[in-house]
Amino acid sequence: MHEPNDQAHAERIHGGKFLSLFRSGRWEFAHRENATGAIAIVAVTPEERILLVEQYRPPVGAACIELPAGLVGDEPGDSSEDVVAAACRELEEETGYQAGNMSVLLTGPSSAGLTSEMITLLLASDLRKVGPGGGVEHEEITVHEIPVDETPDFLRRQESAGKPVDFKVYAGLYFLAARDQPHEKNGGP
Repeated sequence: MHEPNDQAHAERIHGGKFLSLFRSGRWEFAHRENATGAIAIVAVTPEERILLVEQYRPPVGAACIELPAGLVGDEPGDSSEDVVAAACRELEEETGYQAGNMSVLLTGPSSAGLTSEMITLLLASDLRKVGPGGGVEHEEITVHEIPVDETPDFLRRQESAGKPVDFKVYAGLYFLAARDQPHEKNGGP
């Protein structure tokens, strides 16, 4: 079992197959078992279309709009999986695309008050369609390919239709906008 970061002060109060509940003082939090982290992928096609996925999420009781995402080190016998390898695997499983380039943008907590889980956000480019996507056997994923400049309108329509949009989608759009901004030079001639 992979323990949360503050394991010296946390007491395990319940354990399940995929999640455990811990207590640290008065604080209770969830910890994901059988994975070393999570990834979310900002994937952009050569035609400047962002790939978003839609799938039903029982905790919120709705189909959600998300970035392609998944777990790191959750495959049996591969607990040392690298985040880039996990992102490449998940991108192909969920969307049917392979990335020619996959780079890490940042790593941070998914919900610091609820879970010990850390998520790495990656940028995938030079995409090539190699399969149908849609996820693995138990997943029913719909892939949306949206022109980057039309994404805000698409997201508003989805929210109006009762489909929550994961906040990481907006983080992804931020990084896409930032990549197109000129970089200032600090000092020098």
